[in-house]
Amino acid sequence: MLIDSYDRVVDYLRISVTERCNFRCTYCMPEKPFSWVPKENLLTFEELFEFIKVAVDEGIKKIRITGGEPLLREDLDKFIKMIYDYAPEIDLAMTTNAYLLKGAAQRLKDAGLRRINVSLDTLKPQVAQEIAGKDVLKNVLEGIEEALKVGLKVKVNMVPMKTVNADEIVDVLEYCKARDMSVRFIEYMENKHAKEGISGLKSPELLGLLRKHYSFEDEGFDGTSPSHYYRMDDGYRFGIIEPYADDFCTKCNRIRLTAEGHLIPCLYFDEAMSIAESVKRGDIKGAAAVLKEVVRTKPEKNRWGGEDDEVSARAFYETGG
Repeated sequence: MLIDSYDRVVDYLRISVTERCNFRCTYCMPEKPFSWVPKENLLTFEELFEFIKVAVDEGIKKIRITGGEPLLREDLDKFIKMIYDYAPEIDLAMTTNAYLLKGAAQRLKDAGLRRINVSLDTLKPQVAQEIAGKDVLKNVLEGIEEALKVGLKVKVNMVPMKTVNADEIVDVLEYCKARDMSVRFIEYMENKHAKEGISGLKSPELLGLLRKHYSFEDEGFDGTSPSHYYRMDDGYRFGIIEPYADDFCTKCNRIRLTAEGHLIPCLYFDEAMSIAESVKRGDIKGAAAVLKEVVRTKPEKNRWGGEDDEVSARAFYETGG
């Protein structure tokens, strides 16, 4: 079992398999050229798997595949099957923009994937094009429908932004509700890679807008999830993630691994230790030592507690958000 210095059990590993993305979303990396880290700099799926075996043996129970856009990495379904075959009990999930999901959903499900989170910020094609930098909505919606069809559980993430998509909060919620998909509204996270001038809605504003249409009760946090959940009169639940708060930090159970082998204890921290050298030379004990040290030094909470820390330098496309 992996336990940090604040007595939190760490059993959730998020793995970014690529920093590449086929979108250029305004709140993430709109100005980044369509380039990528050279393939030789990335850990192979076999090398990543060697570390995953260590992590699972030490107590990891949930693994989420992220990016960039993970479906841009070739043979992702084979990597997922490697994990599933080693530990069928692992909760295997993935975060995707769903642009390539329609053609991959069945393979992913057959490989052992259980759940996906999809970024869906609008139901309007023109707004989607403005946010993502190209015409994407048709593919995204078809990907969601295919995922549901093959039996994957789907959760939707939406980043509400003033003057962009704030008027669609109810529409997106109703779209998800009609398909029995949970929706989480994520407060825009200020970061140096985003387009200037973006203004996101904070939790009180979101709740105020939703109360004009629904009655709901506050259910608080659900286990170790960073989402603050609310239950509507008909039983449907929606969540809000408030990255500037640190309420959920007290139960944080996750660490992150980048495609280049950097193991990161907290999304909002730049500190990391590398497992790359250890796994490349087959040093399993060395990789395990790095894992335990990263867990040991996991911070108590994020650094977004003060005005000077409100703009992050973290490239979220490298760590999967």
